[in-house]
Amino acid sequence: MAARTKLIAKRSSKYLEGALYRRLFREGSAPARVRKELTLFLKSRKRVFKWEVGVSVRKLRERKRFRPALKLQETMARRGMNLTFSDHAIQLDLVAKSSGISAAEDYFVNLQEPAKNHLTYGALLNCYCKELNTEKAEALAKKMKELNFMCSPMAYNSLMTLYSKTGQAKRIPDIIREMKVNEILPDCYTYNIWMRGLAAMNDITGVERVIDEMKRDGRVPPDWTTYSNLASIYVDAGMHHKAEGALIELEKRNTPWSLEAYQFLITLYGRTGNLFEVHRIWRSLKLAFPKMANISYLNVIQVLVKLKDLPAAESIFKEWESHCSTYDMRVANALIGAYAAEDMIDKAEAIKKRAKKRGGRLNSKTWEIFMDYYFREGDMKKVLRCVDRGIKKGRSHARIWVPKHEIIVALMNYFEEQKAVNNAEKLIELLKKVQSELQTETFEALVRIYAAAGKKCPGMRRRLKMENVAVSHEMEMLLETVSVD
Repeated sequence: MAARTKLIAKRSSKYLEGALYRRLFREGSAPARVRKELTLFLKSRKRVFKWEVGVSVRKLRERKRFRPALKLQETMARRGMNLTFSDHAIQLDLVAKSSGISAAEDYFVNLQEPAKNHLTYGALLNCYCKELNTEKAEALAKKMKELNFMCSPMAYNSLMTLYSKTGQAKRIPDIIREMKVNEILPDCYTYNIWMRGLAAMNDITGVERVIDEMKRDGRVPPDWTTYSNLASIYVDAGMHHKAEGALIELEKRNTPWSLEAYQFLITLYGRTGNLFEVHRIWRSLKLAFPKMANISYLNVIQVLVKLKDLPAAESIFKEWESHCSTYDMRVANALIGAYAAEDMIDKAEAIKKRAKKRGGRLNSKTWEIFMDYYFREGDMKKVLRCVDRGIKKGRSHARIWVPKHEIIVALMNYFEEQKAVNNAEKLIELLKKVQSELQTETFEALVRIYAAAGKKCPGMRRRLKMENVAVSHEMEMLLETVSVD
C-alpha cells in the first residue's frame, strides 16, 4: 500500500488528487454522503488507478453500500476499465444485492463464455444460497460438479450456510465428508459453519472435536472468529465458564486489532453476565481505536442496558453525545428504551427532544418505544399518536412499520368504549398505508364501533366486500343496524 501511495502522489493532474477510497468516505460512510462524493468524482471524469477502484468497491461492500459500489464499477467499465473474472463475480453479487436475483441471472447469462468459470458460477451459487433457494442452489451445484468448478471451499461453504439457515444442519457433515473425499481443503469459515451445524444438533462434543481437528491439522489455525463462534455456541448451551475460556483465546488472537473482534468480546461477555469484563474490554477498545464509531457506542450501551448498569450506559451516552459528528438515532433509542423500561419517561422524552435539536431523525423505533410505554400505562390517546408518528416516520424513511397486533386490538376496543368512530377510521386509514389487507377482526371491530356509537355507515357492506372480509352471522346482525345501502 505504501508503494501505491507514492504512485498517487506522483500522478498527473488528469488523475484524482488523493486516493479514491479516501475521497468517497471523507465525509463519513452515511449513504447520502457516499452517494454525493461518488457523483462528484464521476462528474469530474478524473482518472484513477484500477486498484483504487477495487479497493473502493471492497470498502463500499464492507459498509453495505452496494448500489454505489455497482455504479462505480459499471461506470469505470464503460470508461474502459478491464474487468477480470474476479471483478465479474463481484459485479454479479452487487447486481443481486442491488436489483435482485433475476437481474443477477441475466448478468450471468450475458457473460462471455470464458467469464463463466468457477468464480462467477460460485458467485451465482452464493446468491441462490443467500436467497434460501435450495432448489436452484442444488441444481447449480450439480452443474458445477459436472464442470469441475466445485474446486474451492467457497462453494461448499455457501451450501452449508444454506442448510444451516433452512433447518437442514444434519446435511452439513455430509458436505464435510464430500470435501474430504474430493481433497478440498477447508478454510476457517468451513470450520465455523461446521461447528454451527453440530451445535444446531446439540452436539457440543462434536463441536469440540472440530476445534481439536483444526489444531491437529495445523494448515488452518483457529483465529479470533473461530473462538468467537465457539464462545457463542457455549453461551447458547448455557456453558458460561467454557464460553469465557473461549473469549480469553479470542482476545489473544485479536492481532492486529480488529474492531469487530472487540464488538464480539463486549457482546459475548455481556451474554455471560460478566460486567467487569465488559468494562475492561470497552477500555481496551477505546485505547485501540481513539476515534470511535457510532456502532461501537451502540453496542456497548445495549449490553450495559441488558446488564442493568444504567449509570454506566448514561455516562457512555453522554461521552458519545459530546463529540458525535452524526446524531445516530440507534444510539439514542438504546437509552430511550432503557429509560422507558424503567418508567423514567421524563428522561426518555428529554433525549428525544435533544435528538431533534441535534439533527437526529426520530424513526419508527423511537415511536414504538414510546408506544409500548404508554400502552403499559393505559394511555390510549398517546398510543394512537405514537402509532400515527411511527407509521409516517417509517414511510418517510422508505420503510414499512406496522404496530403489533395486540396494539391494534387494544385501540379498537378503546374506540368502541369511547364510541370514537372518527379515531377508528383514522387508524384504519393509517394501517391501509402499510398493509395491503387488514384482518377481518379489525373490520369486525369497526362495525361494532359504529353500532356502539349509534352511527350509520352507508355502503359498509360494499366496503367489506371490496376488502374481502368474510361476514360472520354476528357481524351480519350488526350490519342490519349500521349499513344503509
